[in-house]
Amino acid sequence: MLLSRREFLLLSGGGLLGLTGKKAGSFIMSVDGPLKKDQLGKTLIHEHFLVDFIGADKINNSRWNRNEVVKKVLPYLLEVKQYGVITIFDCTPAFLGRDVTLLKMLADQSGLQIITNTGYYGAVENKYLPQHAYTETAQQLGERWTREFEKGIDGSDVKPGFIKISVNPGPLSALHQKLVKAAAITHLATGLTICSHTGPALPAMEEINLLKENGVDPSAFVWVHAQAEKDIRFHKKAAAMKSWISLDGIGWGDYEQYAHSLVQLKEAGMLDRVLISHDAGWYKPEDPAAVFTGYTNIFTQLIPILLQKGFSEKDLEQLLEANPWEAFSIK
Repeated sequence: MLLSRREFLLLSGGGLLGLTGKKAGSFIMSVDGPLKKDQLGKTLIHEHFLVDFIGADKINNSRWNRNEVVKKVLPYLLEVKQYGVITIFDCTPAFLGRDVTLLKMLADQSGLQIITNTGYYGAVENKYLPQHAYTETAQQLGERWTREFEKGIDGSDVKPGFIKISVNPGPLSALHQKLVKAAAITHLATGLTICSHTGPALPAMEEINLLKENGVDPSAFVWVHAQAEKDIRFHKKAAAMKSWISLDGIGWGDYEQYAHSLVQLKEAGMLDRVLISHDAGWYKPEDPAAVFTGYTNIFTQLIPILLQKGFSEKDLEQLLEANPWEAFSIK
């Protein structure tokens, strides 16, 4: 049985003080309940199991058979367990295929700890935004997302472990500014970390500044797909502000470039602000037979390069265990 945030904090003895730093009450919320630091283990912070690109106006979970999805995805989860992975963040948001019943099935059958999200995806010209996202205020959207953390998602007992939003690559539109403000409201109410599918530096810097204006410390922000920005100076600038730099397309190759970026960030003393993952998967309801990309390239392709470039086991532990905890634990 999942505990409410208040119940968990009371039982853990953390109270509100438990939401700060590494005190006893810090936790990350999985689909099966809260995880403490010693439970998190080796973690992939940005992956997908199912994504449905049909659009917010047409999507519904009758478009896929959960048992068929499990049959397709489960072997890849069991494969990555062989590399010591214990926890995976599923970054598929609402109206793009988030299905908490499916996530529970995958967690139960794989033995992995799975984290899901709240929030809305604004990129791709708002194709995946529900109609109420246009008319509701940031406060109303933030209250919607907060209710998912307090009450559960879609009538279930599953609660989100982070906030997932998305913006277009150019300057932030008024609508996307509203999504960022709604994420700020949700963070301040719940402590959940904000992950924004962003890409280039321009919107990333605008998001960080907008969050600061709305009372959110930059350390609560993850710049998703930061590898799309090739100027490492912006990565260093965001890291210096304590935001998280997520280099998370490793499922699709370009290993030498990822290694080069990681070496530069390590040399700058900023490896403790970096997250890595594959952005891999995905089961596609419109094409169930489509190729599914697994979750092992970090271990089979990237890490050998990093070891050749002088990375230590401690550095790898920083990237795959310590940083995910610091980035996502509720403080």
